[in-house]
Amino acid sequence: MNLKKYLVRALHRLQKGPGYTYKELLVWYCDNTNTHGPKRIIKEGPKKKLIWFFLTLLFASLVFWQWGILINTYLSYNVTSSLSIGFKTMKFPAVTVCNANPFKYSEVKPLLKELDSLIEAALERILQPTPGNSSDNVSLPELNLELWNQIPLVLIDEHDKDNPIILDIFETNHTAVSNETAMDNSTSVSKEKKYKLAVKLCSHQGSDNCTYRNFSSAAQAVTEWYILQSTSILSKVPLHERIRMGYQAEDMILACLYGAEPCNYKNFTQIYHPDHGNCYIFNWGMDEEALNSSNPGAEFGLKLILDISQQDYIPYLSSAAGARLMLHQQKSFPFLKDQGIYAMAGTETSIGVLVDELERMGYPYSDCTVNGSDVPVRNLYSQYNTSYSIQACLRSCFQNHMVESCGCGHYMFPLPAGVNYCNNEDNPGWAYCYSSLRSSIKQRQICIDSCKETCNDTQYKMTISMADWPSEASEDWIFHILSYERDMSTNVTLDRNGVIKLNIYFQEYNYRTISESAATTIVWLLSSLGGQFGFWMGGSVLCLIEFGEIIIDSLWITVINVISWCKGLKQRRARARYPDAPPTVSELVEAHTNLGFQHEPAGAVPRAKALPPEPGTPPPNYDSLRVQPLARLGPDSDAD
Repeated sequence: MNLKKYLVRALHRLQKGPGYTYKELLVWYCDNTNTHGPKRIIKEGPKKKLIWFFLTLLFASLVFWQWGILINTYLSYNVTSSLSIGFKTMKFPAVTVCNANPFKYSEVKPLLKELDSLIEAALERILQPTPGNSSDNVSLPELNLELWNQIPLVLIDEHDKDNPIILDIFETNHTAVSNETAMDNSTSVSKEKKYKLAVKLCSHQGSDNCTYRNFSSAAQAVTEWYILQSTSILSKVPLHERIRMGYQAEDMILACLYGAEPCNYKNFTQIYHPDHGNCYIFNWGMDEEALNSSNPGAEFGLKLILDISQQDYIPYLSSAAGARLMLHQQKSFPFLKDQGIYAMAGTETSIGVLVDELERMGYPYSDCTVNGSDVPVRNLYSQYNTSYSIQACLRSCFQNHMVESCGCGHYMFPLPAGVNYCNNEDNPGWAYCYSSLRSSIKQRQICIDSCKETCNDTQYKMTISMADWPSEASEDWIFHILSYERDMSTNVTLDRNGVIKLNIYFQEYNYRTISESAATTIVWLLSSLGGQFGFWMGGSVLCLIEFGEIIIDSLWITVINVISWCKGLKQRRARARYPDAPPTVSELVEAHTNLGFQHEPAGAVPRAKALPPEPGTPPPNYDSLRVQPLARLGPDSDAD
């Protein structure tokens, strides 16, 4: 069957009406559609036709404009937050307690002896009341200046801010500024504030590629310098030695009571935290099921008495005294530097806990993760078998970048496999590299973009209150008992500066759930689209089906027109190849008659046959008729 005829018949079966051209189809649609407006265009007079055409075009434009806004709103995937309050028996949070001081000074002092001598000599030169008064107290040859020159402290003279002068505290080469002048000017650090103390960081020792970390206070500069130097020294100490030099659980945890059940240091899990040394976690849930709280109130919570041994603090490393603690979920790593709180020595600190549960919607509503498996950052804290958190991701990302940029890892973060911690001997420029990386906005933004929040999270809101503990009336017998229980000694070995009492409990069993839900759903989208279409055009879903029908019919007509155009193009190409017109039937009959072939009708008297040609006459050329059947035979033909 001819393709065009088939398409025409198919169009007729689909349409059941006129419309084999675009104009006919459009008129038929306007006359039969249920949408208001198009009917009036073809039925009204000339003036009203123009008015109704304008109104229909205007309102159709408004419909499409509103549809675009609604679809764009839906595709933005906005969320709404709802707050609900529930009541149930809840799991008691994991409680991590650490000492603010990471190591006992008596244990780590041999490692930090040269460092302490350097900082003491530097402080004498900075704080001496008159120049030259104490310059000879510590001779330079007794100091480890090689350790000092790796990361030195310098004074910056900013009298001329365009050309500041940098003075080394232990400067021995008198070039532009003499040593006496440096000492004299350094006297003004605390009085006139003309000089600033800074840490000098170079890409490698003796290099001119250096940067200076300025501080508004000399105390901040000394602490930062001591942390950098001690980090380099402690990074070479094996982990088991660092654990041994820290505070042990049996010495730190003096008493423990959970509800009405007694507990002790054996109920805590020990982990090593680079910032705080040995930390101890109660109810972590790694080896045993998490404990439930039977009732709200202080009587049913966790009670601890801690000994922080403040007299054994490292003087230049830990300027704060107390216990660092944090409440967190089971099987999660405690990031005390970010989320921990301090408990002050000589006080009883009560912490009332309220629980907030966060439930975020996943993709495409938010870029959260369930377990971190879809995060492109290698989680270095997975070696602790802890759950994913954004803090672990950010620190892992920073450590990975530091390994790539500096060739070593920072002491405060876990190490990737096959990488060593940075130190001054093996990596002379590590502090410069670390400082540059830490202040890099680009690096921070890369990590922020790579890490994701968890979709479900539990946060503990704390209400903290404190009171002096023990009271003056009861401190004698309390310290006697605690000293005897710890050291089996009748002498008092504890004092108010070293003990802390903690009470951690649920304030109430009401918990808040903050959950996200989709602000726009597919039902909202369809109802909004239909509402706009019905309001402006008086249409419905059936009207949309009618519009789809006319589009299909238009496609059919387009296909038919394309086929006709292709067929006409083919015929035009054939005529271009054969420019002469083909012979007609009458011309062919006449040509055959001239050649001696005539048709005799039925019943006619047979004619005499043609005489044979005379001798010597050539036979007729029939091959010319076979080779050129379309050649015109006129009266000038050579046929007899």
